[in-house]
Amino acid sequence: MCDDELIPPRADLTEDQWLRDESARPAEGAPALRTTGRTVPWVNRRTLLGGAVAGAALGVLPLGAGDRTAAAATRGGAPGAFPFPERPNRKGEFAVLVTGDAGTGDEAQYAVAAAARDVCRAEGVELAVGLGDNIYENGPESDHDTEFQDKFEKPNAGIDVPWLMVLGNHDCSGLIPGSGGDPSRGDREVAYAATSRRWYMPERYYSVPLPADRPLVEFFAIDTIPWSSYVAQIDPRYHWDGPYMRGQREWLDGALGASRARWKIVLGHHPYLNNGKHGSAGAYDGFTIGNYTSGVHLKKMYEEVVLGRADLILSGHDHTSQLLEPTARTGGTRQVVCGASGKTGDGTAHFGHPAAWQNFSDHGFMLLKVSGAALTLDAYTVDVATRTATRAHRIRTTTPVGGVRAGAPA
Repeated sequence: MCDDELIPPRADLTEDQWLRDESARPAEGAPALRTTGRTVPWVNRRTLLGGAVAGAALGVLPLGAGDRTAAAATRGGAPGAFPFPERPNRKGEFAVLVTGDAGTGDEAQYAVAAAARDVCRAEGVELAVGLGDNIYENGPESDHDTEFQDKFEKPNAGIDVPWLMVLGNHDCSGLIPGSGGDPSRGDREVAYAATSRRWYMPERYYSVPLPADRPLVEFFAIDTIPWSSYVAQIDPRYHWDGPYMRGQREWLDGALGASRARWKIVLGHHPYLNNGKHGSAGAYDGFTIGNYTSGVHLKKMYEEVVLGRADLILSGHDHTSQLLEPTARTGGTRQVVCGASGKTGDGTAHFGHPAAWQNFSDHGFMLLKVSGAALTLDAYTVDVATRTATRAHRIRTTTPVGGVRAGAPA
């Protein structure tokens, strides 16, 4: 549930409770609902979410979910899949495109991708990141849904590199768009990796060290959805304290501790800190109660497992671009929000976390450059009409947060 979706009237309702609860029906004359690309009048929830949507959702059984373990940085899956870079580029860097909340299929997504493509060619980009909400509004209906083509493959044609993909709340929705109420739908995106040359998602959470044998940088992709869905999880597997979330937390804790990489970067759809309208973990969208809507358990996980150990948290969810400052609160970890690759924010900073730079109204993407000497982030804004990118800000870090383990490149 992002900027253009309904927020439940109370925290932690189940989807069925939300559907039956008419207390959120707007008063007569209230503004129409906003949806991607079109505006529709208010209708009863069952009417709005029934019919074709319900039929499509029920027509595909969820894929099974096994135990999740760290993936090796060997590019498997689809025949002819684009390979991971084995060494830094001609500038001595791993150059990585960062996008988030891109999967609208609208003109803006295509414009951002076109602008990013030009930058990627100039900068020698060999890897890309998609920070969730890959397929609006409810995620794919199967692992061969045509939306993969319209909302990922076609827009990104020419950016011919592996894309490290993470799940967003829109990718894991049930009948309520953006609710994150059906995590099992995310397995369709995992399965899609077997047929796409670009899309890399070997599991719902995974790690990728580069280079694999003596890593300079390691990416840790996580699934934040069951910790911060807008409705309560019904499947016991995906309860906030269920086996899936416990397993993921244990895996991330162990993987961060064992990593030999100089730089460590966590990829997750929901941010820890955020100055945009959705707010920060523990108080998403103004909710401070319950086990889900507020993201309180995601906040705890970030604080106990990630902060002070990872150099960056890269997130989307809020349709803005923010380079927040590392602070004592974050243990030196920098929060970055990059969620404006398909939609934009409301133009307003809603909170005051220290920021090196932030933008709440323009489309954009970022470019991450990693070398032994420094970690650099360039933030770009995009003019949709001309499909051109402008570098708006650069930050550079020379000291890793967690120190350097034996065997890591200097």
